[in-house]
Amino acid sequence: MTTFVQGRPGRRLPELTDEVLRGTPRRITEYGEEILHRPCREVTEFGAGRWSALIDDMFTTMWIAEGCGLAANQVDVDARLFVYDLTDRNGDRHLGHVFNPRIEAMTALFGELTDTEGCLSVPGARELLARPTRVTMHGFDLEGRPLTVDADGYFARCLVHEAQHLDGLLYVDHLSPASRADALGRSATRRAGVIADRTSRQHQLGK
Repeated sequence: MTTFVQGRPGRRLPELTDEVLRGTPRRITEYGEEILHRPCREVTEFGAGRWSALIDDMFTTMWIAEGCGLAANQVDVDARLFVYDLTDRNGDRHLGHVFNPRIEAMTALFGELTDTEGCLSVPGARELLARPTRVTMHGFDLEGRPLTVDADGYFARCLVHEAQHLDGLLYVDHLSPASRADALGRSATRRAGVIADRTSRQHQLGK
């Protein structure tokens, strides 16, 4: 298994990364809250002093919620930033953060892949959704340095999902009205159990 940090091969990392251990859990915003349904602000000022604590908090919150990605507006912050940490079907781990992401979908060359998709802001529901099979993501790191990440399959799905969060779009917005209503209904039914599981994982961290 290879670990890719910010799109580049790096050393193997423990499940609980330094970011997860340093961060403070935050409440995850849910479907219907205004901040999730409008575009986030472009980030124009970078630097660890301004953003590193938030990035740590997002990694902690994402781990507690058993997510693979988390956008800033999902912790009630209006900024074009998301974090991710996932293992793809080849066993490779992808971990990083990105500011002001821009996704280039290679649909004309590689088509789309339909798979189930969920969202931490719609707890307990999953639906089938087509996403680009391969994408290239452009953005900036913590210090404002440009970065480019190539992704396919599950990893590509995650990057597209999180980037669209920053545009005010959730995966359920792509569903038919009937499928969206069904997903939101299942989420309402299962929400309490999901929140209980998150509380249990938070206790595991002692936070």
